[in-house]
Amino acid sequence: MQYSLLIQAFEPTEEEIPEEAMEPMKVAFDLYAKELDAAGVLVSADILARSDVTTTVTMRGGTLKVHDGPFANTREQLGGTFVVDVPDLDAAIAWAQKCPAAQYGSIEIRPSAITFTGGQWVYA
Repeated sequence: MQYSLLIQAFEPTEEEIPEEAMEPMKVAFDLYAKELDAAGVLVSADILARSDVTTTVTMRGGTLKVHDGPFANTREQLGGTFVVDVPDLDAAIAWAQKCPAAQYGSIEIRPSAITFTGGQWVYA
């Protein structure tokens, strides 16, 4: 079963976190991704760019609208995703608790209902 581990966290400005403070977190995420990969459960991983470079597209009434920034103005932002293929929710929770972002944000675990792989849609 595939699950997306969605990292939700407060998004500080670059001035609020100096580069030297980011280095330990980069190392922690690197180790986490390598551990997922070595266990054979990692499908994909993305650490996203800051939300202030987001572009949101909507089609309301057949009209294209392009907006700068995220659509929802919330305190926490989606900061990254890890997609894992594990036997069940308990295994997904076990991996989510090891995610470095769990120390400062939250990890939303969402099962995949449908995946596109090998040129076709696969229903869970």
